[in-house]
Amino acid sequence: MPGRQPADPVLSSFKNTMAKTDKADRLKARLPRGLQDLESDSLRVTHATLQKIRAVFERYGFDPLETPAIEYTDALGKFLPDQDRPNEGVFSFQDDDEQWLSLRYDLTAPLARFVAENFDRLPKPYRSYRNGYVFRNEKPGPGRFRQFMQFDADTVGAPSVGADAEICMMAADTMDALGLQGQYVVRVNNRKVLDGVMEAVGLAGDEHAATRLTVLRAIDKLDRLGLDGVRALLGEGRRDESGDFTKGAALEAESVAVIMGYLETGLELPELRGTVAGAEGVAELAQIEALIEASGYSDRVKIDPSVVRGLEYYTGPVYEVELTFETVNERGETARFGSVAGGGRYDGLVARFRGEKVPATGFSIGVSRLLAALGALGRLEQTNVPGPVVVLVMDKDQTAVYQRIVSELRAAGIRAEMYLGGSGMKAQMKYADRRGSSCVVIQGGDERERGVVQVKDLIEGAKAAETIADHEEWREARPAQVEVPVTEIVATVRGILARHGLDGR
Repeated sequence: MPGRQPADPVLSSFKNTMAKTDKADRLKARLPRGLQDLESDSLRVTHATLQKIRAVFERYGFDPLETPAIEYTDALGKFLPDQDRPNEGVFSFQDDDEQWLSLRYDLTAPLARFVAENFDRLPKPYRSYRNGYVFRNEKPGPGRFRQFMQFDADTVGAPSVGADAEICMMAADTMDALGLQGQYVVRVNNRKVLDGVMEAVGLAGDEHAATRLTVLRAIDKLDRLGLDGVRALLGEGRRDESGDFTKGAALEAESVAVIMGYLETGLELPELRGTVAGAEGVAELAQIEALIEASGYSDRVKIDPSVVRGLEYYTGPVYEVELTFETVNERGETARFGSVAGGGRYDGLVARFRGEKVPATGFSIGVSRLLAALGALGRLEQTNVPGPVVVLVMDKDQTAVYQRIVSELRAAGIRAEMYLGGSGMKAQMKYADRRGSSCVVIQGGDERERGVVQVKDLIEGAKAAETIADHEEWREARPAQVEVPVTEIVATVRGILARHGLDGR
C-alpha cells in the first residue's frame, strides 16, 4: 500500500497566507458607543407603553405629528457662525449645497419649524404629540445614550395658562395609565417667579448671567442637598462628604436670606411680589392652582417654588413629573428615582422663524428612563406574544403542501411559519424551541397519504420530559403529540394556545 504523499510546502504556505489575509480583511462586528440594539421582547414592551401614553394624549384631543430626524442645523439653534462646523452636542454634516444639517436633539425644535412653515393653514391652538428618537453628540456613560426616545405633547398658539394646567393634568393621567398612582407628583413653578427673585436680589440683567445661573442651579439642588446645602452654595461654596469642594455664588448675606426665604415661604415672599415679573408669575401660578383644584388634581399636581428648568429656554410656567418611590442606585445607595418628564411654556421658540411671539407650552417624557422606572416597580406590561407555530419540512419536494398549511394557520390569525432552513427534523425541533414555539406541525409521507398531521405541544412536552428518563420510553409515549385530520389543524393549534393562556384567535 503506497504511503501518503508529503504535503507541498509552497501550497501550504500559500493557504496559510490566504487565511491570514482573509481574517485581516474581515470586518469586525461592533456597536458604536452610546447606542444599543433592542430585541423583540424589549420592543414589544416599549410599544405597549407607548400605546398607553398615546391613548391618553388622544383623549385630550391631541393629534399625531411626525417630523424628520434631520433638520437644518440653524433651525435647531445649535449653529455657531464663527466656526467651520456646528458645536458639540449635535451630530452634523454638510449637504451638497454646503448647508449644515443635523440629527435632531429633541422633538420641540422641529415642531417649532413645522408650525412656522405651515402657520397659516394650521388651526390655532395647534395640539400635537410626537414620539421618536433624538440624538446627542455627548460622551456616553452608564444609562446615558447618544440615541434615545422621547414622547412629547405640545399646544402652540394658546396664551392662557389654562394650556399649562391642562398639560400638567394630562401628565398626571399618563402616569396613572401606566400604573404609577400614588408614586409620582407633578411639580409646577414659573420662570417669571424665579426672575422676580433674581431681580429682588439685584441679579437681573445680562451682566449677572453667570451668577444668576449658579444661583438657579443651587436652588435646583434643594431636594438633594436640603436647605443647608443650598445656603452653602449661595455663599462661598460647599464641601461634600468625599471632600470635593463646589464653589458657590458668593452672594451677600442679605441676598442669601431673601433666596432662602423664598424657598421656605414660597410665593408669600414680600420681595418677590414687589417685582413685575414675580407678581405676574405668582398670579399665573394662582390661576393654574385654581384650575387644578377645580378639576380634582390637587393630590397629584403641586405648586413647588424649587422647580428650575430650561434656564434660557422657558418663559413662563415650568413643570416636571417626579417619581417619589425609592430605589437603589449604582453605588448601592437608597435614592428617589427622580424626574421622568418635564416641560413648560416657551413663547420665544417659534418667534425665531416668524419674528413675532407665538405662545407655546408642552412637555416631554423620557421614554427610556420611564421604562427603567416601570421595570424597577415590576409595572412593565409583559406582552404575551407566543413564538410562531413551526410547520416542519419533512419532505423537501412537498414544500407547497407545507406552505398551504402555514397559510391556513395565518388566515386564522395564528402566528406561523414554515421551516426554511436546510436541516433535518432534530435541528428543526431545536429551531422551534429557540423560537419559543408553543407547538409544531409534522407531516411525513405516511401522514400525507392518510390526510392527517401530527401536532406536538412543545410546552407540555417539555413538562413530560422531566418525568421520562429513557429514550425508548420517550419514543413510545410521544408525550403531548396528537394526530388529527388536516381539516382540524387550526382548531387543534388554537386549543393548545388556549391551554397555555396564549393568543389562540
